[in-house]
Amino acid sequence: MALLAVTLPSISLVHAQDCARDAMLVFDGSASMAELGLQLDEPKRIDAARSALQDAMPQIAPIRRIGLITYGPGPENSCDGINLKFQPVANAMQPVVDAIALLDPNGLTPLTEAVREASEVLNYRTDPGIVVLVTDGNETCGGSPCALGVELASSAANLTVHVIGFRVDTGRFAGDSPDVELFPDDVSVAKCISDRTGGMYISTETIEELSDALRSTLGCDVIG
Repeated sequence: MALLAVTLPSISLVHAQDCARDAMLVFDGSASMAELGLQLDEPKRIDAARSALQDAMPQIAPIRRIGLITYGPGPENSCDGINLKFQPVANAMQPVVDAIALLDPNGLTPLTEAVREASEVLNYRTDPGIVVLVTDGNETCGGSPCALGVELASSAANLTVHVIGFRVDTGRFAGDSPDVELFPDDVSVAKCISDRTGGMYISTETIEELSDALRSTLGCDVIG
């Protein structure tokens, strides 16, 4: 009697399938990103983030299609500054770096709606995808990250949302969100989205830590 041969997916195939998932980078351009660091010799948050992207993107862009949404810039105290820069494209290093170089931080932090829009760009209900949110604080436009996380987890085909907190300081920006009481002052309420979609929440303070976090969430190590 002939035996049927069953071939299990190799580790490299699993990783290769993950590398094929398109990603959207959701980047904080709110007013607080223009603030200086606590030390006199520290650059503004936005300048530090630009340096981290310059460092990380050469390892990320060749292996994953990436799109970009920014939020914040617009009229003062506005929640209307969500801007789809481009949908996922191959070799996105220069488009990402150029777009963030031109970003002039201003406005509030509609991070919940920005992540929702990024998920829609990825056709999250039918297609696999990854969203990486970089933020320095809380939702300040009334959105509920926790409710969005539940919604995405229940209706997505295969969507993972990672959140990178960069020099998070929510003490002065308590946030206009029903979820702010769930997390301490040094953790963004956006953690609710990553928790509910199986993603990572990574706290970063330095350029090097932010660069490593970008590679960890957007990159892909294929094991041969």
